[in-house]
Amino acid sequence: GAVGAPETQAKPEEAPAAETASTPAPAEPAKEEDAEATPGDGEDGPKIEGEAKFQAVVTSTGEESEEVVWKRRAKLFRFDKDTNQWKERGTGEVKILKSVEDKLRLLMRRDGTLKICCNHLVLPAIELKPNIGSDRSWVWSVAGDLSEDEPTDEVFAIRFQNADIANEFKTQFEEAQKAMASLTSS
Repeated sequence: GAVGAPETQAKPEEAPAAETASTPAPAEPAKEEDAEATPGDGEDGPKIEGEAKFQAVVTSTGEESEEVVWKRRAKLFRFDKDTNQWKERGTGEVKILKSVEDKLRLLMRRDGTLKICCNHLVLPAIELKPNIGSDRSWVWSVAGDLSEDEPTDEVFAIRFQNADIANEFKTQFEEAQKAMASLTSS
C-alpha cells in the first residue's frame, strides 16, 4: 500500500542501468536520503557491536636500534622569527638516544600523534642557556633540526615539571655533548 509506494519511487530504474556502462553498479542501489546521513545514525547504519577485528600493527619508529640514554616528559617551544614569539611545538617525552655508531641525538615526539617535534644530533657546539624567568627551562639554537621534511635552523625552549628534572636534562645533554666530541676527535 501507501507505505511501499514512496520507496519504489525513490529508486529510479534508469540510474543503475546507466551506471553499468562505465562503472560497476553498487551492490545495493543508493537511496537519495542516505547522501546526507551520518554513518550509524539510522536503521541501516553499521552494526558496531564487536564486528570489527583489529590486528596489531607493527610500526617502525627508527628508534628500535637505538639505546635510550635518558628520557623525561617535557613541553617544547620553538621561536618563530616571523612573528617574533614562542610557539608551542608539543608535549611529550624528550629522549637522548644513542645509535649503534655511538652518535647521540635529541628526539621528542608529541603525545597521542607521536609526530616528531624535535630531532637533532647533540652537537658539542650547542649551548644550553637558562630561560629567563624560569629555573625549569632551557633554550638552545640548532642548525639542521630534522623534525620536518627539510632540515631547519631552530631556536628551541624546553620546559620540565620542575628544576631538578631541568638540571638533570642539562647534565645529561652536556654528557652527551662530551661523548659526541670524543667521537669527532678520535
